[in-house]
Amino acid sequence: MEQRVSIVTGGAGGIGGAISRALGARGDHVVLNDLDPAAADATASGIRAEGGTCTVITGDITDDETVAAVTTAAAGISGTIDVLVNNVGDFRPASRDLAHSTPEQWQRLYEVNLRHVIAMTYAVLPHLGPGSAIVNVSTVEAYRGIPASAPYSAFKAGVSAFTKSMAVELGPRGVRVNAIAPDLTDTAQTSSAAMLRGRDEELVPLWLPLGRFAEAEDHAGVVDFLTSDAARFVTGHTIPVDGGTLAASGWFRRHDGKGWTNMPDRP
Repeated sequence: MEQRVSIVTGGAGGIGGAISRALGARGDHVVLNDLDPAAADATASGIRAEGGTCTVITGDITDDETVAAVTTAAAGISGTIDVLVNNVGDFRPASRDLAHSTPEQWQRLYEVNLRHVIAMTYAVLPHLGPGSAIVNVSTVEAYRGIPASAPYSAFKAGVSAFTKSMAVELGPRGVRVNAIAPDLTDTAQTSSAAMLRGRDEELVPLWLPLGRFAEAEDHAGVVDFLTSDAARFVTGHTIPVDGGTLAASGWFRRHDGKGWTNMPDRP
């Protein structure tokens, strides 16, 4: 079987790093893009140490030059791009509310959360064949209100809408397009310590139905599935990888263990 070529943007650390490692472990040639050269090289070295293959393209994926470089490198390996994972995204720059935000912040949030997803998808279109798959990274905040980050959630909702439309558009070519929607994940960008902000860690099981914050590997496993033949008839969906928070919709476990409450419980 010919080796698959898989692009992962923001593929050095956090969720992206876990995705890069998962795709490399299954035998894909990973074209890893990241802003951080040292982190990218470290992740690539780890993939190679496990017997995988990896090409690093350093640069800001919101720049069209980087999009072109990543696409050219991936297409040059075998002529076909089998997997594109549009992982890059950030809620920063953030403001305390919309009234205190600026048009410059909105523009940057657009570029880092939505525009590059469209640009990368557009760039790889000539190189996709039957069986190719795209996975975009959205967020649960696209499906619920989030104060202080309204533009971010709007652009991530755009990612999920773009996913649906591209699934319809590319379906006749045999190309599948899906997305994942992470919630709170313990990574360098959103560490568990920062998420807790001094709160008791023992309260976490009260907030999340599965009782813990996500790990980057939780998301990588879903991307592995969505880009595999096991998901050959799955397209156009955004899969929440959230430990049940969207399903709970504001319900919390009671501290005394006697059922649930829709008001935050305190010891």
